[in-house]
Amino acid sequence: MILDRFRLDGRVAIVTGAGLGIGRGISVGLAQAGADVVVAARTETDLEAVAGQVEQAGRNALVVRSDVTDLDALEHLADAAVERFGRLDILVNNAGGAMPRAAMDTSARFLETAFHFNVTAPFVLTKLAARRMVDTTGKGAIVNISSRSASMTQTSFAAYGAVKAALDRVTRNMAPELAPRVRLNAIDVGGVATRSLDIVLTDDNLRRQFLGATPMARPGEPEDIACAVLYLVSDASSWVTGKVFEVDGGTEAPSITVPAPPLEPLSGSTSQD
Repeated sequence: MILDRFRLDGRVAIVTGAGLGIGRGISVGLAQAGADVVVAARTETDLEAVAGQVEQAGRNALVVRSDVTDLDALEHLADAAVERFGRLDILVNNAGGAMPRAAMDTSARFLETAFHFNVTAPFVLTKLAARRMVDTTGKGAIVNISSRSASMTQTSFAAYGAVKAALDRVTRNMAPELAPRVRLNAIDVGGVATRSLDIVLTDDNLRRQFLGATPMARPGEPEDIACAVLYLVSDASSWVTGKVFEVDGGTEAPSITVPAPPLEPLSGSTSQD
């Protein structure tokens, strides 16, 4: 049966940023498809709630409090999964993010921090997980959660767009090296109804602007992303690697604009013709 190819019975997954929003939705979705799930994030109370939902789906959960920007913690996370379950089959690099900031207000440190969080950390964890996948089961699947900001021109997104574009490129370039044993893909996510989008969805004017610029006329839900992840980590996509999937309600341009102040001469300076 074709639906059997979407099942994850007996497999073990790690999901970072699993405490809230998209990460929580992915964790629960993978459990409902049959996987045991290692949930990782910085806030243990959030993780305990997700673990409860995983167990309600009839699967086992392991809570590992982790800050993915601490590269030593990533090795502990990968080891914890194998020590608890004896194998590793799936990794979802979901943790990431950076606040919008005008380019002229973006420091080198801000950009470097965003790169470390969104590119270096998933790159390192991908290497650690791929090694354990091959050593324990002989194969596996990894998904990087990226953003449509990677390929859209947006004011105030110079840093975030750049680091997500880098994550997409890492995905494409690394995939042939891991194939055929480990498949690596990414999802460029559009506007999803999580805490980070609250400022838009709770303002009538911004909400109208967002919905008017989204062909599907609604924000995404965490389960929308979980469904795409399920496809990419299951045998349903066994001939797919090195691809970046856009799951965004059909948007081809930013659904919300974050304005940046115009570049003006400093006070007291003179302009030249």
